[in-house]
Amino acid sequence: MEEIERVPVAETREKTVKGSALLVCAYDDENKFKDFHLEGAISLSAFKSKTHVDQHQEIIFYCA
Repeated sequence: MEEIERVPVAETREKTVKGSALLVCAYDDENKFKDFHLEGAISLSAFKSKTHVDQHQEIIFYCA
């Protein structure tokens, strides 16, 4: 199994603010998303419903 790449918090924030990364809360439960929502993040259900994702934008998933 491939190891998951961990991204430092400061780097994640910088990429999210610049728009070069999309931050996605990995919980499928909307209540957990509300409880663990980080600024600039979208829910997993919102990510799944996207019809277009920029191919040049990094996608960073997080969970608490």
